[in-house]
Amino acid sequence: MQITMLFSKLHRVRVTRSELHYEGSCAIDETLLDAAGMREYQQIDIYNVSNGERFTTYAIRAARDSGIISVNGAAAHKANPGDLLIIAAYARLDEHELNEFAPRLVYVDADNRIIDQRRHIPLQAA
Repeated sequence: MQITMLFSKLHRVRVTRSELHYEGSCAIDETLLDAAGMREYQQIDIYNVSNGERFTTYAIRAARDSGIISVNGAAAHKANPGDLLIIAAYARLDEHELNEFAPRLVYVDADNRIIDQRRHIPLQAA
């Protein structure tokens, strides 16, 4: 049996561009892609913290250390510059892989620069 698990996420990245008349995708700073282990053309889910929109697209590479998060094509209707996003990638794992697996979680500042990287989400207090 395979189980779909969160592979990685970019937490609360800020949209820098929204380009309707561009081939559909989400351009992501290459440094962020690498930190999250995401690949160019990989399917990603985007959760817009600012307006509640949720959509699926694919990642493309933006210039390294540029801070660019550009939502393009039809998805540009779902995110505006300044919106906060969670960008997630998932992987299917066999049961025997689950014990050794931990997701890649990347946290950024207001300029989309990495400030923390973790392998788990801290427990919430009751």
